[in-house]
Amino acid sequence: MKKKILSMTLAASTLMGCGPNVPQLGKSSTDEVIAAMTLEEKAHLVIGTGMAGFTGENAVIGETRSLVPGAAGTTYPIERLGIPAVVLADGPAGLRINPTREGDSATYYCTHFPIGTLLASTWDQELVENVGKAIGNEVLEYGADVLLAPALNIHRNPLCGRNFEYYSEDPVVSGKIAAAYVRGVQGNGVGVSVKHYAVNNQETNRMANDARVSPRALREIYLKGFEITVKESVPWTVMSSYNYVNGTYASENKELQTTLLRDEWGFHGIVMTDWFGGKDAVAQMIAGNDMLQPGTDQQFEDIVNAVNEGRLDETILDQNVKRILEMILQTPNFKGYKFSNNPDLKAHATITRQSATEGMVLLKNENAVLPLSSDVKNVALFGCTSYDFVAGGTGSGNVNRAYTVSLLDGLKNAGYTVDESLKPIYEQYIEEENKRNAPDPSNQFAHFMPTPRPVEMALTLEQIEKQAVNTDVALVTLGRMSGEFEDRTTSDFNLSNEELKLLQDVTKVFHASGKQVVVVLNIGGVIETASWKNLPDAILCAWQAGQEGGNSVADVLSGKASPSGKLPMTFPVKFEDAASSANFPVNQKANIDITHKGGKKNDVKNVDYTNYEEDIYVGYRYFDSFDKQVSYPFGYGLSYTSFEYGNPSIKEENGEYIVSIDIKNNGKVAGKEVVQLYVAAPKSKKIDKPEKELKAFAKTKELNPGETTLITMKVKASDLASYDESASSWVVDAGTYKFLVGASSRDIKAVLEAEVTAFSEKTNDILKLQEPLTVLTKK
Repeated sequence: MKKKILSMTLAASTLMGCGPNVPQLGKSSTDEVIAAMTLEEKAHLVIGTGMAGFTGENAVIGETRSLVPGAAGTTYPIERLGIPAVVLADGPAGLRINPTREGDSATYYCTHFPIGTLLASTWDQELVENVGKAIGNEVLEYGADVLLAPALNIHRNPLCGRNFEYYSEDPVVSGKIAAAYVRGVQGNGVGVSVKHYAVNNQETNRMANDARVSPRALREIYLKGFEITVKESVPWTVMSSYNYVNGTYASENKELQTTLLRDEWGFHGIVMTDWFGGKDAVAQMIAGNDMLQPGTDQQFEDIVNAVNEGRLDETILDQNVKRILEMILQTPNFKGYKFSNNPDLKAHATITRQSATEGMVLLKNENAVLPLSSDVKNVALFGCTSYDFVAGGTGSGNVNRAYTVSLLDGLKNAGYTVDESLKPIYEQYIEEENKRNAPDPSNQFAHFMPTPRPVEMALTLEQIEKQAVNTDVALVTLGRMSGEFEDRTTSDFNLSNEELKLLQDVTKVFHASGKQVVVVLNIGGVIETASWKNLPDAILCAWQAGQEGGNSVADVLSGKASPSGKLPMTFPVKFEDAASSANFPVNQKANIDITHKGGKKNDVKNVDYTNYEEDIYVGYRYFDSFDKQVSYPFGYGLSYTSFEYGNPSIKEENGEYIVSIDIKNNGKVAGKEVVQLYVAAPKSKKIDKPEKELKAFAKTKELNPGETTLITMKVKASDLASYDESASSWVVDAGTYKFLVGASSRDIKAVLEAEVTAFSEKTNDILKLQEPLTVLTKK
């Protein structure tokens, strides 16, 4: 019956024709076009064209879906009114489309850029904007219109499966980096969809989990990055998240989608669901969630019936349609852009290689073992990941690229000789492990889900000793993989017994030979480091650096590039030290139910609901406020050079606090420094305050030895506000505020003070808790 309704609608539209008096999008006003639309056409426009394998299909829909094979979805075309289909495609680390096409010998590879966590680790908005420009160019030249990115949910817990796509535990870093990405992509005349709005901080039961969060934590932590991005980069679209927020699905939450996003923040674009997000199509329309993706026949029927029965005011549907039409008017597809299918992948490979080096974080460098000295010619490579380098995570954040440069090849390209006697042993072992870990092919979600990494291969002391004789230095690579649908486990957070034994044996043998050991972390999120970081001489957190990863790592190891990345999150001593550890689905599983069939809630803690009891104390706000020991603090990162902070000053102008400081390169090689500005508010009688909060940051240009540059950072008085739930207001208490200039949250170089006057701004009283929540406080 459903397919018959779709076919009848298409037939009716065709019979109505597109004669000389029928309004045409772009030639007539959007209001005139909407007035000429049938109810069925409006319903089609707000629900997308389905998803192969999950929804029904007819000839027109099938043709529309194939506009760019492998793209995530399209909007519905209405030819008689001049409304084309526009193409929506993943994803954050680069465009995700099919690399090959049936009956076509050409290839359509895209560039796999560094993951979001690495981009955030650059703390460089200009660099991220340039990466966005390159990604947006591929979107344009491959015929897509909207990129489903960036993803900027908060790193609430180290085990979130999609942290690799996200940026930081801090909303200022997340918002500023995302805004730069958006400006870069949209500079090509294509759009983005900022996601996942909001509070999508776990993958376990993501379609049904209720995130229970105080209004204060929502506004200060989980929504602030979205606010910054919306106001500073004007994204075309926002993508609503799968989860509930305080008892209501995000996509069905009018307070979230309309009151806050549009009325308070001034957003004028469209909101689309994540794929199959939400349950009630009518509630989504009323909430202001304009487009339902990928779209189902049932949603079409529900919307049409609701209008006919008076349960959905057609003016609401018209508003949603109007916003979609206004978006379509901006697209390359509507404007008739003749895409080439031939972006400059070689130039983009250069961009990804260079950008990746700036986000790698040097965690340890004892006795300046890095960069490798000119005496180091021969390298021993240990660890499965050295031979099977991880470019990025899985799922919609993956990119179909032409190649991935392994660490082995990267070192060889840099002129090092690698003892390859272990290579065939590792490669055979990895092949066998990958076969053993291969997902069930009958699982339709298999290509989205991460394949477990091989258990680390055991080596004998004799094998390691042979390597020590023939080489000058040892590199041990530790790898991690994560992706959609599943959160990481504590066993993934900690080193395995096999990994620890390999590291212990290699360091013991090489140190006995007077040779050094370097660990490379090829990871997407935080792992435990405190128990083993004393073993190697140096640790480089290379993250997942995209398709040029091996070359980028070699550039840093060799000194061709000086590391300038800093951590956008805290590395705790142990997992249990994270404030959210008791309120996260640790090693728990939930059945995947992408279409909400069944979906019975069992009220299982951290699966069906998650209490955000840590409240605003996420990441460094918790560790620094409660004096918790950490392995590596937020904002931490070493360099091959050193920097001096001098002549700090602060002044107030027109409601802004302007902090300036000289940064001098005191070392012997060129380098860049990330300068961080934290603010410590005076103690409040009414509102619990963190010990300090990041309010601004800047990265220097590359400074030559002895060179000095002036860094200036600005903070608006309103940015100092905390959210007072009892008054539904942003409030700045009068008093003396400390402005802390640091190299990390725990390496403060200068303390400045300024008198701040009281300020308050009323907001809507929304997004309230529906269940009582006992939140963490310092008091």
